[in-house]
Amino acid sequence: MAQSVLRPASGARVWPLFLVVGLAGFVTTLDNTVVTVALPTIRDDLGASLAALEWVATGYIMTFAGLMLAGGRLADVYGRRKALVTGLATFTAASLAAGLATTIQLLVAARLVQGVGAALILPATLAVLAGKDGRQRSAGVAVWMASGAAALALGPVVGGYLSQHAHWSWVFLINVPAGLAVIALALAVVRESREPSAARVDLPGVVTSAVVLAAGTFTLIHGAEYGWTSPLIVATAAACALGAVAFVMVERRAAEPMVDLALFGARAFTGGVVAQVLWGLGVNGVFFYTAIFLQGVLGFSPTASGLAFVPLALLVVAVTPLVPFVERRLGAARTVAAGLVMVAAGMAAVAFLRPGDGWGELLPAVCAIGAGSALTMPLGSAVLGAVPEGRAGVAGGVFTVGREISGLFGIAAIGVIVQAAETFAGGYSAGLLVAAVLVLAGALVSVVSLS
Repeated sequence: MAQSVLRPASGARVWPLFLVVGLAGFVTTLDNTVVTVALPTIRDDLGASLAALEWVATGYIMTFAGLMLAGGRLADVYGRRKALVTGLATFTAASLAAGLATTIQLLVAARLVQGVGAALILPATLAVLAGKDGRQRSAGVAVWMASGAAALALGPVVGGYLSQHAHWSWVFLINVPAGLAVIALALAVVRESREPSAARVDLPGVVTSAVVLAAGTFTLIHGAEYGWTSPLIVATAAACALGAVAFVMVERRAAEPMVDLALFGARAFTGGVVAQVLWGLGVNGVFFYTAIFLQGVLGFSPTASGLAFVPLALLVVAVTPLVPFVERRLGAARTVAAGLVMVAAGMAAVAFLRPGDGWGELLPAVCAIGAGSALTMPLGSAVLGAVPEGRAGVAGGVFTVGREISGLFGIAAIGVIVQAAETFAGGYSAGLLVAAVLVLAGALVSVVSLS
């Protein structure tokens, strides 16, 4: 039997574990967006080219997404506590190196290593919740998902403030005390757990999954830059496709597969992942273009456009504690579906904003997106609850990969719509409506799969 995760196991003492989960999820997700606003000052200070700046922003995401399934399996085999602490130590050390970097090459290398650490952290944070009872697991996953949503929304605000009022290096150095604190807390409250029957890591599965995710991530990030029909993008897309075929063949024949494909036979597992992906396609894709829309179309200042995301983050945090009560009354399927419908309605409302509109028209839509996103928190608990505890690391890896990759797909898809339109405003509005339809599809999937 796997060891218990928490010491002691009483419900009153479970909150220190939730704090570890929330803080670890927050700092790793924050690094997805916090650096974007600081890129101009990094360029001026280090004399970086545009291509190098793109690697500063996307290198983290590429190693993060590319190694996340491997990170989940390593957590199951070698121990969730060990993977979590190792990932936090790697992420913290790389953050220090990024903050102290004196050349753009060193900064890019540090960002790549940050992604390696994050790929260990996020699956492990979900996996340590797998042994909890239903209510505790739901509460813990809600904390994890809320911290991630808040980090995505607050990243541009934090990055803009630090780059304007301090040195750009603090965008990375702020992770160092936070990382050390989470490591100390994790060592104090998280006990080791692993999959008892796992004797080794499925190395072919690790390699093929990394090829698929890294090649797919590179294609989505750089497709518009190099051209979707350019030899480089065609080659990376082909590598992704061939890697996917190889991965499925390897996993079907492996004695101890990294991802047991039978997991997808569980309706709640597959439905939860699909609903999360559809939410991510819509919301994350729209986030990327919203700051441009607020400044270029509605006439917001850079500071005001950053502050526009704050109500969303605050509502996610405020509504999340209420979600377990709503879930007990309505059930997971209806709770998630209601949240996704609210998100879609908020996005559709933003699509009809026009020049001259301001906070009065924007705020209700932002609040609907924030409150609705909070109501999707039962998705993670449903995914973990649908798999054996021993596969929790991989299940968490699949769930978080879905979230990361869906964001990249969303940016790419909305970008195609925006670029095809005659005006940015028209393309952005059309993209929002398409994204709202995707989110509504996620509501339907949740009703069918989580009931």
